[in-house]
Amino acid sequence: MTADTSTRYREFKMPDVGEGLTEAEILKWYVQPGDTVVDGQVVCEVETAKAAVELPIPYDGVVHALRFDEGTTVDVGASIITVDVAPGSGAAAPVEPVAEAAEPAEPAEAAGPKGRQPVLVGYGVSESSTKRRPRRGAAVPEQGTAAAAIQAEMNGVASAPVTEAPSRPLAKPPVRKLAKDLGVDLTTVTPTGPEGIITREDVHAATAPVAEEPAAEPAPAPVAAPTAPVGRETRIPVKGVRKATAAAMVGSAFTAPHVTEFVTVDVTRTMKLVDELKSDKDMAGVRVNPLLLIAKALLVAIKRHPEVNATWDEAAQEIVVKHYVNLGIAAATPRGLLVPNIKDAHDQTLPQLAQSLGELVSTAREGKTTPAAMQGGTVTITNVGVFGVDTGTPILNPGESAILAVGAIKLQPWVHKGKVKPRQVTTLALSFDHRLVDGELGSKVLADVAAILEQPKRLITWA
Repeated sequence: MTADTSTRYREFKMPDVGEGLTEAEILKWYVQPGDTVVDGQVVCEVETAKAAVELPIPYDGVVHALRFDEGTTVDVGASIITVDVAPGSGAAAPVEPVAEAAEPAEPAEAAGPKGRQPVLVGYGVSESSTKRRPRRGAAVPEQGTAAAAIQAEMNGVASAPVTEAPSRPLAKPPVRKLAKDLGVDLTTVTPTGPEGIITREDVHAATAPVAEEPAAEPAPAPVAAPTAPVGRETRIPVKGVRKATAAAMVGSAFTAPHVTEFVTVDVTRTMKLVDELKSDKDMAGVRVNPLLLIAKALLVAIKRHPEVNATWDEAAQEIVVKHYVNLGIAAATPRGLLVPNIKDAHDQTLPQLAQSLGELVSTAREGKTTPAAMQGGTVTITNVGVFGVDTGTPILNPGESAILAVGAIKLQPWVHKGKVKPRQVTTLALSFDHRLVDGELGSKVLADVAAILEQPKRLITWA
């Protein structure tokens, strides 16, 4: 008995993995057509504007087709994989080619405007995200007929007036987006693809300066995926986490009036305490480093000055003081700067804080930080000292009131008990939103952090 194809094949659609985000890039497929999958098995890894996320399949069956290649940006709601949930029940449907387009195609002139179906917090999904324009020379039936729609869908192209095709260069949506990102005019690009289609390689070739070569020498063969930089410049499309970070930083820099204060402090006693804690049985199994005590010092300073832990509500024209601390830790990863935060860090003991820090950093380095882990932060620490940098003027994360930059800890000459001695010294920089935090409050918070690191016993007396 042959199963109905409408029930035999299930389409797994790109979910909204980031609370309203409208697209995600497929980083890696873990399965291929013909592989058996079970409910809950991770089939691919995708990257949104916030984080990389692994997607589990909700069906049992056999992979019938992958709809998009790795590296393709796909709209939320678009089908990304087809699963045969009743394998062996009859002849398999023809496997369609892997889609290469993720950006919405330009709508046909004869078609009316399409609405966006709501998902989660009011964002939507384009209904024509994978349709393409007609290829040059391809016959497209009359607009407005059922046959035209069916033929266009079978060909993988969007219905468009026949007269429009010769007037514009042919390129698939991701290639158009690449050209836009690189600032390339497609009308100036020489196509090398089948039927006069412009490829990614054509766009990249258009950005490279033309080298003058002797006419007698043959031109080198085109390389599909060059591994070395071409010419004197390399252009990198801004997308995903880097794009979201850039937008957030620009918004923060031009919204919150930043003030940055600095203090240089002798942290010799803190470094000795770090060494002692490493051998403490209560700290067994967790990583102990200076950042742990710096984080604890900042939490104590916030407890002494709770007004610094606030946010600005522009709509209500109110200052919202938070009675909890979600402590953000800036982490450099291969996908850019991530700032996950430790929820309710103010309630954690030192061993708990050490465990949370260790898990946060390792998860970020593996690229497994979830969008939820980067939401709701109140204050942040950025440790620029790991790069050998003395200090900096950090930019606030949007919605946060303060960010503490920690410089490199170095042996420096320091006056200690009336004599110049080599001491472990670092420079702290605190940036804060001057709408929320005035100079006095910001100075007190920074001074408290410095005082605790100079005399770490204050972690007990001030806590």
